[in-house]
Amino acid sequence: MTYLWFKAFHIIAMVAWFGGLFYLPRLFVYHVEANEQPEPARSILKNQYALMEKRLYSIIMNPGMMITIGMAIGMLVVQPELLKQGWLHIKIALAALLLGYHLYCKRLMRMLEAGTCQWTSKQLRAFNEVPTLLLGVIVLLVIFKDGLPWDVTSIGVVVATIVFAVAIQLYARKRRLDAEKAATPVSQ
Repeated sequence: MTYLWFKAFHIIAMVAWFGGLFYLPRLFVYHVEANEQPEPARSILKNQYALMEKRLYSIIMNPGMMITIGMAIGMLVVQPELLKQGWLHIKIALAALLLGYHLYCKRLMRMLEAGTCQWTSKQLRAFNEVPTLLLGVIVLLVIFKDGLPWDVTSIGVVVATIVFAVAIQLYARKRRLDAEKAATPVSQ
């Protein structure tokens, strides 16, 4: 029964953590795009995004991450035989990548606040898709365990990456065309 409590809170915390992992890089996109605004809107927006980023990171993401990891450790303490399963080693490695992503988000926050971030909004949109891909593989691992069809999973990840890249390119093109259209004077 203890294992199930750990598992339930692991899933709840993971959902909260991923909510932040999905949203924070989107705030980074808006933060970078605020540079395109004239003053005083630029300063107001950048200050607001910095505040939102800090709150999301410290109030949602950090507790979500810590509880997710703590509950995972609890599950392994209660059922150490889980460590003999190969799929779990892969899941732990992917979770370590997510932890690195989480920590890198903190670095990006600091760079944005200091005005030293060189990332473009298009690069940040691509960066925003990393946790989606990792979540997909992690969920598939948990469901299929050692029976995960790696050939299909690999193809799915490649296809998803291509779809994300194309969508980001198309959106960037649309934004550029819309900006050009708005800048062109209307002829009478």
